[in-house]
Amino acid sequence: MSSNTSDGEGGVTEARVRERLDRVTDPELDTSIVELAYVDEIRIDGDEIHIAVTLPTAWCSPAFAWMMTTDARDEVEALPGVTHATIELREHMHEREINHGVNERLSFGEAFPDADGDVAPVRAELDGKARVARQHDATGTLLDAGLDGDQIVGLTRDDVAFDGDGDGARVWVRDGGLAVTVDADPLERYLEKARATGCLDDDHPELFRTPEGEPIDPAQFETVRHRTRLAGVNMSGQGSVCDALHESRRAEDRPPLSMRSD
Repeated sequence: MSSNTSDGEGGVTEARVRERLDRVTDPELDTSIVELAYVDEIRIDGDEIHIAVTLPTAWCSPAFAWMMTTDARDEVEALPGVTHATIELREHMHEREINHGVNERLSFGEAFPDADGDVAPVRAELDGKARVARQHDATGTLLDAGLDGDQIVGLTRDDVAFDGDGDGARVWVRDGGLAVTVDADPLERYLEKARATGCLDDDHPELFRTPEGEPIDPAQFETVRHRTRLAGVNMSGQGSVCDALHESRRAEDRPPLSMRSD
């Protein structure tokens, strides 16, 4: 990955911009666009930031591309000291529509008037898949810490507290007053998607749910674990395909893939 960057004024630096972009995920893979090496360039001009990205293929879903580019714009513009972020999607069959729409603050429907609906339902569906896959990682962390299925099923959001440094999480088990300390990252990532999908906003206090969003019957814990594992495997497999396509796309001897005629 190449990047032509410089430090900006007012504390805006490439590292800080990249940290914000690291929060943006490919919605199909639930992996950071920084980790996936989609970010080609970060250019800082005072309080204005230019971001260039290239996706694995020229035919990546316009809805997915729209979500990533709008999320990147919004994340960078939330950075103190930044007033405006411009996004440049490169070598995509709909790069003109997406770049114009994102940078002119249009809705997806305005940028793609022939599209069947907005991206919100697509985002909700992909967030649901990510929540299920992240749940597998979170419950696996708790199993490794010595909790059993019954204890995990009985946990609520109030049973989890994060250390001030963000590295650790303390989990209380009400039965017996047991407390364990685990890596915070899997739980924080799960909670992010649980909130996004409304799993922590209804009348049920349970921390973990079935893929359909229902409380887990303790007798079905292993079945639910198996189903959440399959969700993660599916994303991982799709990610391997995208990695291969992305690597091929960046090969020095590959033909130009830009859809632009100028």
